Amino acid sequence: PKMKEDHCLHAALLCLGVLCYSHGLTAEKLNHSRPSLHGHHEKGKEGQVLHRSKRGWVWNQFFVIEEYTGPDPVLVGRLHSDIDSGDGNIKYILSGEGAGIIFVIDDKSGNIHATKTLDREERAQYTLTAQAVDRNTNRPLEPPSEFIVKVQDINDNPPEFLHENYHANVPERSNVGTSVIQVTASDADDPTYGNSAKLVYSILEGQPYFSVEAQTGIIRTALPNMDREAKEEYHVVIQAKDMGGHMGGLSGTTKVTITLTDVNDNPPKFPQSVYQMSVSEAAVPGEEVGRVKAKDPDIGENGLVAYSIIDGDGMDMFEITTDYETQEGVVKLKKTLDYETKKSYSLKVEAANVHIDPKFISNGPFKDTVTVKIAVEDADEPPVFLKPSYIFEVQENAASGTVVGKVHAKDPDAANSAIRYSIDRHTDLERYFVINAEDGNIKTIKALDREEMAWHNISVFAVEVHKQHQEAKVPVAIKVVDVNDNAPKFAAAYEAFVCENARSNQQFITISADDKDDSANGPRFIFSLPPEIIHNPNFTLRDNRDNTASVLVRREGFSRQKQDLYLLPIVISDGGVPPLSSTNTLTIRVCGCDSGGSLLSCNAEAYILNAGLSTGALIAILACIVILLVIVVLFVTLKRQKKEPLIVFEEEDVRENIITYDDEGGGEEDTEAFDIATLQNPDGINGFIPRKDIKPEYQYLPRPGLRPAPNSVDVDDFINTRIQEADNDPTAPPYDSIQIYGYEGRGSVAGSLSSLESATTDSDLDYDYLQNWGPRFKKLADLYGSKDTFDDDS
Repeated sequence: PKMKEDHCLHAALLCLGVLCYSHGLTAEKLNHSRPSLHGHHEKGKEGQVLHRSKRGWVWNQFFVIEEYTGPDPVLVGRLHSDIDSGDGNIKYILSGEGAGIIFVIDDKSGNIHATKTLDREERAQYTLTAQAVDRNTNRPLEPPSEFIVKVQDINDNPPEFLHENYHANVPERSNVGTSVIQVTASDADDPTYGNSAKLVYSILEGQPYFSVEAQTGIIRTALPNMDREAKEEYHVVIQAKDMGGHMGGLSGTTKVTITLTDVNDNPPKFPQSVYQMSVSEAAVPGEEVGRVKAKDPDIGENGLVAYSIIDGDGMDMFEITTDYETQEGVVKLKKTLDYETKKSYSLKVEAANVHIDPKFISNGPFKDTVTVKIAVEDADEPPVFLKPSYIFEVQENAASGTVVGKVHAKDPDAANSAIRYSIDRHTDLERYFVINAEDGNIKTIKALDREEMAWHNISVFAVEVHKQHQEAKVPVAIKVVDVNDNAPKFAAAYEAFVCENARSNQQFITISADDKDDSANGPRFIFSLPPEIIHNPNFTLRDNRDNTASVLVRREGFSRQKQDLYLLPIVISDGGVPPLSSTNTLTIRVCGCDSGGSLLSCNAEAYILNAGLSTGALIAILACIVILLVIVVLFVTLKRQKKEPLIVFEEEDVRENIITYDDEGGGEEDTEAFDIATLQNPDGINGFIPRKDIKPEYQYLPRPGLRPAPNSVDVDDFINTRIQEADNDPTAPPYDSIQIYGYEGRGSVAGSLSSLESATTDSDLDYDYLQNWGPRFKKLADLYGSKDTFDDDS
C-alpha cells in the first residue's frame, strides 16, 4: 500500500510539473509581444522612477521533483532568447552547479533536462548560468544570466527520534498529568512545503497508565496512585507520524522505559505479634539474645526502620539496637541475669520509619509494635563468695594453728551443692597458711615475722563437691600485726673522735637509733648510760628527746700515750609494750688536734717514732729497685737471642735420601728428604729420636736394650731400631714412621745396588760382605754370590 501511495504522489507531481511547463511556454510566447515582461520599476532616493533595462532572456524559475525514477530524463525547462529566429545560428550554453553532469541543455532548442535522480535532503537547489552565443563564432550574443533550479520535496523520509530508547523516572502515586519525559523526533523533509515534515505523536503501548501530547511529545501519567510495590517498571512505545498524522504519512517509533521511584507510603509491619527468645543466665552483658524484623516494602531511606523498647519488665535488663544492613532489631543483654531470681522477662518493641513523607502522613502511623518474651535458662554456675575480697589480721609470732579468718562461698544454683576450699599454692610458696576444706577457716602453720613480710596476699579457691570444673577464686589479704620483738640499735656504726685538748662539757658526737618494729612499738627512743657507769669520769650522755642523744666530755684533757681508745656503753629503750632495750657500744678515739679543734693525728705511735725515713729516701729506694728489675729483664732477653740451635750441621756431613714406597727420591740433590745427620743426633744415642713430622701428645721412655753404638751407626741396627720404635710408639701413625731406602739417588759415590744394572756391568766389586748383614740381606747376598760362582765355573 505504501508503494501505491508513492506512485500516486509521483504521478500528481508529474502533472503539476507539466502544467508549470505549459505555463512557461505560454509566458514565453507572450514575451515576444511584451519585451518588458521581466522589467519592474524602482524609486530612487529623490523620488525619480528608475527603469530596469530590458533583459534579452525569456525564462522562468525552474522546479524539478526529487526522487524521479522515470525511464526518460526529466524536462526541467526551456531557455529562449528574443533574438533567436529559429534558423539555428544561436547556441545555448549552460554552466554552474551540476551543469553537464546533472543538468544538460539542448544547445539548439534550449531545453534543460535532469539526467540523474535528485534528493532534496542532499541538495535543495542548484544555481546555473545560461548564455546565448553565435554558433559559428562562439561570440556571446547576450550577457550571461543566472537562474535557480529548485528540487521540489516529496514525503520520502520518515520521522526519526533522537534516541532509540529512552529511560525516565516518575515518583509513585504521582497525580494524573505529571510530566514524565519529552521525546522528540525529526523529519528530513522540507518543513516549508506541504505537510511532509509536520509530525504528530501518539502512544502505541503503555495505556492506560501514560499518555503523550500529540504536538510536543511530552509523556504524562494517566492513572492516579500507581504503586511501585505493585509494579515498578513500565514499557511505553511512542509513534511520530508526518503528514499531520493523516493517512499516507510516514512514521517512526521509540521505546520509553519508565520506572516508578519509591516514596515512603508504607509503614513497617511485624510479620508476627509475639517473639519467643531464651538466654542463659551465664550470658555476659552485651551478648546477643535474638533478633526481630519489621517488614517495610519501601526501599532506600524510605524503608529504614529504627527499633526501641517502649515497655516491659525487662527494660533494665535488655536493650535493642538496629542493624541497618539487615534492617533487624538486635536484642542484647544489658545486665547479668539470675535464673534463681527471675526466670522470664517481657518486652514491648516498637519499629518506626526513620524518614516520613508529610504527603503521606495520612497513611500512618508509620510504626508498629510487637511483644518479645525472653525466658532465662538455668546454667551451672560456679560458686560465689559472699565478698569480692577478704582482709584479715594476725599478730606476728603467733603460734602455729592460729585462726586468721574465714571465707565463705555458696552454690548459686538451685541444687546448692556443698563447697570445698583450697589455697592457691602459687600465692603461698612458703606455706605459711592452711585452710579448712569444709568451713573455709584459714590458719597459720608457721610463725610470721612482720619485719620480714608485713602483708601476705593469697588466693582461695572454692569448688563444688560433685562438679570440680566449677570453681571460684577470691583474693585474701592478711596483715601481720606488729609485736614489739625488736630492740632499738644504733642507726649506724658510730666511731667518735675526741681531742686531747677537749674542754669539759664539750659535745663531740650525736647518735640516733633504729627499730625494725612498727612506729607504735618503735620511737620514741630513750638513751641512757648503764647504772654501773652512770658516774663515768670521762664522758656523759644527754638525751635530746627527739630520738637522738649527744655525747659530751666530762673532764678536760686526754693523753694518747696513756689511753688512746675508750669504749662507752649506751642503753637505748623503745616505746613499745612491753618496752625493749639494748646496750650499744660507742668507740671513742683520742686524737691530736690543733688549737682550732681540727684533727691532726689519732695514732699513739706518732710520739714514739721521732725519727724515720723521709719521703725522698723512700722514693730513692723505689727507683733503685725498678732499675735492678730492668737490668734483669734485659739480661734474660739477650741470653735468649744468643741461644744456639739444638742440632749442629757440619759441612762434611753426608746427606742421604730416605724415601717411601712407590716414590723415587731426588738423589743427593734432594734437600727435603731424610737427613743422615739424624743418625748422629745425640738424642739417638739414648735411644730416643725426636719426630719432626708430628707433634707427640706425650713422650715415652725407650725400651732398654735398644741403645745403638755411640760412634758407629750400622744400617741394620738403625733399621731395626726404627721398626721397633714404630711398633711401640703410640703417638706416631704408621704411615709416617715407615722409611724405605729403595733408591739412593743419582750421582752417589757408592754406586748402584740394582741387580739389573749389576748383571750388565763388568764390576770387580766384592759382595761377600753381604753375608755378614744378617738374614734380612740373605736374598741379596745369594743373588750376587751366585754370579761369582757362575763365573768361577765358567
